[in-house]
Amino acid sequence: MIHIANMKTNSEKKPTFRRRLENEFRRSRSTFILFIILRTIVILIGIRSVFIANYENTFMCALTLVLFMLPPFVSKTFQIELPSLLEKIVLIFIFSAEILGEIGDYYIKYPLWDTMLHITTGFLAAAVGLSLIDILNRSEKFKFDLSPLFVALVSFCFSMTIGVMWEFFEFGADMLLQTDMQKDTVITAISSVALNPDATNTAVKISGITSTAVNGQMLLIDGYLDIGLLDTMKDMFVNFIGAVVFSVFGYFYAKYTGKSRSAGIVDGLRIRRRDSESKKQNRTESPKKS
Repeated sequence: MIHIANMKTNSEKKPTFRRRLENEFRRSRSTFILFIILRTIVILIGIRSVFIANYENTFMCALTLVLFMLPPFVSKTFQIELPSLLEKIVLIFIFSAEILGEIGDYYIKYPLWDTMLHITTGFLAAAVGLSLIDILNRSEKFKFDLSPLFVALVSFCFSMTIGVMWEFFEFGADMLLQTDMQKDTVITAISSVALNPDATNTAVKISGITSTAVNGQMLLIDGYLDIGLLDTMKDMFVNFIGAVVFSVFGYFYAKYTGKSRSAGIVDGLRIRRRDSESKKQNRTESPKKS
């Protein structure tokens, strides 16, 4: 009898799939609807990819579905509350990068597509960095009294670190898997020490390049092929712009304790601990009960 009772209590503790869907719908209807729409589109694209034997796109769809589950997984694992606005942006970002960018060839069709996504990454990563500082500052175990400038600096550095780590990933994929995540750039001038016939540390400059040959075969480009360097530096620069913009918002948010004009943006993207939120709710509800 005791074993049966324990089984009942354990089953009651674990919410059913339907109940979890209902809870998500109640928490944020717009986020839930967006999640269902994007997930349905990805599933349909994946089914079509299977029928036309495009297994690379099928894998990309499966990866996208897994990435869609990251926000609720992170929220449950680390006991944090993701703002509805942040969750929507993350879902749209994943869909834009994987489905539109990779499968829809938006990276090729629209040159600024990759730039837009990297700016967004820098902005969101800075928001996460500020959230981590805020969570630690509100923790009972770790208490900090940081200046607004230091908060903004940590937020900025966290975002730039994420950007650098992503470029490491792109470089590793290109070297090990022979992909082309670091897109090539056609340039018409180069400057290189390796081309100096005297073997000195003086760069030899070649300008007005109109064609390039590899192993005697002419490439169909109007210049020299830069393999990834300019793309990497461009990505890091636009990540820098996004990080700076949010760090400025974060500075005024910390300086004026959430009463600045940027408070709405920061609050909409700031991650919170669930335990701290529940304590706040209990404090507000306790006077009513008394």
